[in-house]
Amino acid sequence: MATAVETGSEPRKPPAAPLALPLASLLGTLYVLAALAILLFVLPQVWNRYVFPLLGDRLVEWILWLPVVSAASAGLLWLGHILSRFRMPRGLRGGVLLMFTGLFLLFQIWRWLSLYLSDTPGLVVSLAIGLALIYMAVRFYTGPTAARWAVALEEQGWFSVASYKSTLGKRLRRLTILGIALIGLTGIYSLEEQSLLPEHWTVELPFDWGTLTLIPHARTTLPILLGLLTLWVAWRTVHVPTFAEFLIATEAEMNKVNWPTRRQLAQDTIVVLMTTLLLAIFLLAVDLFWGWLLSRERVGVLPPAPSGAETKAGVQERIRW
Repeated sequence: MATAVETGSEPRKPPAAPLALPLASLLGTLYVLAALAILLFVLPQVWNRYVFPLLGDRLVEWILWLPVVSAASAGLLWLGHILSRFRMPRGLRGGVLLMFTGLFLLFQIWRWLSLYLSDTPGLVVSLAIGLALIYMAVRFYTGPTAARWAVALEEQGWFSVASYKSTLGKRLRRLTILGIALIGLTGIYSLEEQSLLPEHWTVELPFDWGTLTLIPHARTTLPILLGLLTLWVAWRTVHVPTFAEFLIATEAEMNKVNWPTRRQLAQDTIVVLMTTLLLAIFLLAVDLFWGWLLSRERVGVLPPAPSGAETKAGVQERIRW
């Protein structure tokens, strides 16, 4: 019996294995640093050198500068999103945040410790401190704790624009967003009003290596960055699954409350105030009665109250002393 055999196609290659999370986080951190360098240093330098001389007006410069920097930021975000799809492991965004924050803290710790050192022995000690911090960072980021934290941050949705049960608990979510935004924005306004932000955020390097500029034009850049971060945190907080479930359950319970009418509220308020006043009068009367009774000579529990002449003599004696 003859059978038809279908010509098989070439076997498909298995998809490439994703990169290790520490390596992918390091590459993502380097991309973030490069993007910040472009936005904070390269683009402003090019703008001030080649574009501003052609404009000559500060107002026109700002009107044109905002769309340019917004477009550059959007382009870098889009490019980073495209690159994150290429063999990138689970928890990449959380790993980048952890590594970026950790590298900044390690640099600050090394700088603070090295500022108290000098000469060649101090340089050797500073190098040893730097190597020790690097070793600790490698041990942490290649261990299970960093991977667990990175995956947890990503699963909570801090790096996603997706909403969680957006049709439930709307009123309480909006009030929560408003509260967080007001706290953050008023803090930024206070920093600006008290002139606590420097013109340029620079740090002193040890061994007379000069200074390092972290953020140029910090008085303008930092409020914008902090404002965007505040709004993002305020919106994302109410979409973290555990906190969102709490807000949804809270609003559901609040909807079950039988709120009184205005007339009932006024009547209950009057009852509470009158009860408090009558109780205060009763306690005053009891206190005065027992004070009078216990200060009688026959009872002798409390010393008798001084007369007016005795009180006046005592005051004059204290004045004389």
